[in-house]
Amino acid sequence: MKKVFGGATLFLDRSDINTDEIIPAKYLTEVTKEALKPYCLEDLKLDGFDPKGEPLKKATVVVSRANFGCGSSREHAPWVFEVNDIHTIIAESYARIFRQNMFNGGMLAIELPKADLDKLFALQQAGEVSIAVDLPQQTVSATAGGKSETFRFEISPFDKALVEAGGWVEFADARY
Repeated sequence: MKKVFGGATLFLDRSDINTDEIIPAKYLTEVTKEALKPYCLEDLKLDGFDPKGEPLKKATVVVSRANFGCGSSREHAPWVFEVNDIHTIIAESYARIFRQNMFNGGMLAIELPKADLDKLFALQQAGEVSIAVDLPQQTVSATAGGKSETFRFEISPFDKALVEAGGWVEFADARY
């Protein structure tokens, strides 16, 4: 595995965050992933969220609600997270293509039930939340202000192998 899964957490308390909000279409002509970096979540409208603020700059994990990554199918949406060192997104559900593009890039798209997400969101009341992911054990542990919560998640053996390899290219290189 080449990526760290866990760390400082950015909470986006909304369902249906789409790929145009993740990376606006006007930037899709950029020729490198790095060129996308400053535009992460630029068009996201959410009370109290500033796409240029410290919480996004410090985050390595995003926690959101249902149907994350819906809208237009594009690899650029996971890429903009990757170049901003965000390699873990936790949500109730994902748009199918976004979810698979995360795994193909060696990143984690973790699905948790609404009740578990509610506990994660509530943990913010205790302070800044840090998340640790144990991929072999398929657990997410969150801590804040002396409080903690641990949750199990499911991932298919193939998607787990993609993530462990570092993405589809590395997976294929090691096997073919």
